[in-house]
Amino acid sequence: MTLINCDMGESYGIWKFGDDSRIMPAIHIANVACGFHASDFNHMRATVRLAKQHGVKVGAHPSLPDRQGFGRREMKIDREELANCIIYQVGALKGFLDAEGMQLHHIKPHGSLFVMASRDPDIAHAICDAADIFKVPLIGLIESEHERVYTERGHMFIPELYLDLDYSDEGRLLVTREHVAVDPAAAAERAVRAMREGLVRTVGGKDIRVGTDTMCIHSDTPGAALIAETVHKALLADGRIPA
Repeated sequence: MTLINCDMGESYGIWKFGDDSRIMPAIHIANVACGFHASDFNHMRATVRLAKQHGVKVGAHPSLPDRQGFGRREMKIDREELANCIIYQVGALKGFLDAEGMQLHHIKPHGSLFVMASRDPDIAHAICDAADIFKVPLIGLIESEHERVYTERGHMFIPELYLDLDYSDEGRLLVTREHVAVDPAAAAERAVRAMREGLVRTVGGKDIRVGTDTMCIHSDTPGAALIAETVHKALLADGRIPA
């Protein structure tokens, strides 16, 4: 079995990003933006309420402090400052979850923070420093510093596959500033193949091993709602997600 997750709750003020209301029924886990790359207090609470309505579990999606770059630009930041940055964001989301009688399900770093932690142990340790407080699982990539550091620190590690981003031949996630459209049928095919074989095809045409405990779709990918619905139907038909 796998669980479909989505990075969402990224609207801000009067600006709307992502069709969250249509995506939510097709997923099991929502990674909610915590205000540093997107979202604000009103949209965070609205997203939590929407997730509660659909029985979707909620995790925190903290970012580098980079609203202008949507958290998809790398920056230099030391371990303590980064841990504090993450604690601040996760704590804010947890307040809204407490208000709605929901539990924090996990932490999943956003964008460049996710990529940096996959290769830099200091960044991964900073994420663990924050997770030590909230005591929830961490989502990340297999065979990376995510898996090594998170597990060494005693945190539950949830391996993830991305359905709307590409992988390098070395198994690294290729994060882009803007996500391009993805064929929903191709995303569904990738999901089913990964569940059956544990493999995904890279940009160089190589098959690499991936983790499939959860599979991610980004709400800002064009056509994200249709991708989520198509993937959900395909995995359900193949007996790979809870009915």
